[in-house]
Amino acid sequence: PADPIDCVRGYPDPADREIAGFIAAGLAFGRVASILASIDHVLAVLGPSPAAFVRGFEPGRDSRALERFVHRWTRGQDIAAVLYILRRMLDSAGSIEGFFLEGDDPASPDIGAGLESFCARARSVDLRPVYGRRLAARPGAHTFFPLPSAGSACKRLNLFLRWMIRRDAIDLGAWTRVSPARLI
Repeated sequence: PADPIDCVRGYPDPADREIAGFIAAGLAFGRVASILASIDHVLAVLGPSPAAFVRGFEPGRDSRALERFVHRWTRGQDIAAVLYILRRMLDSAGSIEGFFLEGDDPASPDIGAGLESFCARARSVDLRPVYGRRLAARPGAHTFFPLPSAGSACKRLNLFLRWMIRRDAIDLGAWTRVSPARLI
């Protein structure tokens, strides 16, 4: 693959594309070769169905496979925490899209407020099952869920949303309930 989205295209199931796409977009910083190697590493751990892996993710059992993972400042434990947050999203809303929609107002001209709600609710997940008692005030997993209200441009989340919402020659169009016209 030459681009992070290429790592996601091999999954025909939209549920798998959603999980793989979130990981790929979240790791899309740094040198391209390093990005692609990191995405491949995590997706290899998730196996043939990233959505099934996340639905059954148990930190005590499944985090070990990510122990040696490092992508710049992101460690395997941070990826495990992201997977744990994604599991909570799937448990509560059935999909990342469903979780996003719970905090989005489709009448709003853009997805800014929905993005704020999405990130704030993701950050509210108790990550002690992953990080243990040494949970930092700013867990590394939270870099995957930046807050627009804190001044973040949310570049990687907007990349993920473009991949999921737009349906064209480049993007995946796995989401069907958010209008592409609302992307920022």
